[in-house]
Amino acid sequence: MFKINTNYQKLPGSYLFSTIGKKVRSFQAEHPEKKVISLGIGDVTQPLAPAIIEELHKAVDEMAAAETFKGYAPDLGYEFLRTAIAENDFAARGCEIQPDEIFVSDGAKCDCGNIQELFDRDNRIAVCDPVYPVYVDSNVMAGRTGTYDEGRGIWSNVIYMPCVAENNFVPELPKETPDLIYLCFPNNPTGAAITKERLQEWVDYARRVGAVIIYDAAYEAYISEENVPHTIYECEGARECAVELRSFSKNAGFTGVRLGATVIPKDIKAEDITLHSLWARRHGTKYNGAPYIVQKAGEAVYSEAGKAQLKEQIAYYMKNAKVIYEGLKSAGYSVSGGVNAPYIWLETPKNMTSWEFFDYLLENANVVGTPGSGFGPSGEGHFRLTAFGSYENTAEAIDRIKGI
Repeated sequence: MFKINTNYQKLPGSYLFSTIGKKVRSFQAEHPEKKVISLGIGDVTQPLAPAIIEELHKAVDEMAAAETFKGYAPDLGYEFLRTAIAENDFAARGCEIQPDEIFVSDGAKCDCGNIQELFDRDNRIAVCDPVYPVYVDSNVMAGRTGTYDEGRGIWSNVIYMPCVAENNFVPELPKETPDLIYLCFPNNPTGAAITKERLQEWVDYARRVGAVIIYDAAYEAYISEENVPHTIYECEGARECAVELRSFSKNAGFTGVRLGATVIPKDIKAEDITLHSLWARRHGTKYNGAPYIVQKAGEAVYSEAGKAQLKEQIAYYMKNAKVIYEGLKSAGYSVSGGVNAPYIWLETPKNMTSWEFFDYLLENANVVGTPGSGFGPSGEGHFRLTAFGSYENTAEAIDRIKGI
């Protein structure tokens, strides 16, 4: 008789956004006459930029001719895209990352869930709290997190690093020593950013204790402040201890197209074995590459026209963030974020729990957000709103919230 991976049974409930979806569908079935506005899931709403669409069409036409048809992509991704990433995201910022240290994939979510496969089951992870759920859940599936304390909402073998107002939502170095450290800046869900000086402290710490930092840079395109790094490789020594996850979803609207990249410098070693070689082996075995037409679209992100068009698109979302932030603040809410990230993090009013406030907003304002407790125990009593809706819907949603 076959046996299942019992670690899956340890996962509490369903995935956060699946639960939200069920609640919203139930409400809409009961109230079909009401217009529900979602500021919950971090999905973009603006269409792909013209430069990207143009390149997609060209690539599709290439697939229609024998002379230009493409089959399987190279293991690491096409060289034209890896070179564009290396030059624009790293060399332009003074960072030494080579094209063959970049692995193209179909998105950062898959990579941040899969990267843990490279590490022994006995490795201990440290995560920001609150945190993007995939980091913890994927380690639960691997049997690395110990037992779950339902009352406290924590795993026995996970080091939680509280990100709260008192530390400006940037974690302190942990008292216990982790093997893997998950960092995401600008942060999802709090919208907080980390300065280069603080990030250098983390790099120095990881090198000192022999840990690996898994750095999620999905929102770097939204950074507006000068002292906030766009990549961890701006920090000295990061090549020896940091893996960086990059996404085309939020900077270029590829949530429905799917494209990402993981950077693994060849300097990260366990004795004489490089993480780069292990990820290359996994990539070649389990993955056949992002489609050629999608990688060509990704290359267009780095064209002059693409850069200009995406700058306007990001400004559009950050205008929404300002509307949310200023609207809620004027209504008396305690809010943060929205400066270097498209997320606004607010304290729930009247001592409501996160889910109570979710239900309150849905029923009274017909607005959907994300309960902070879904991101970890320190998220309780908080709520996340995203700036990825249309401007009109965003403004209407805030007016509704202010009116209840």
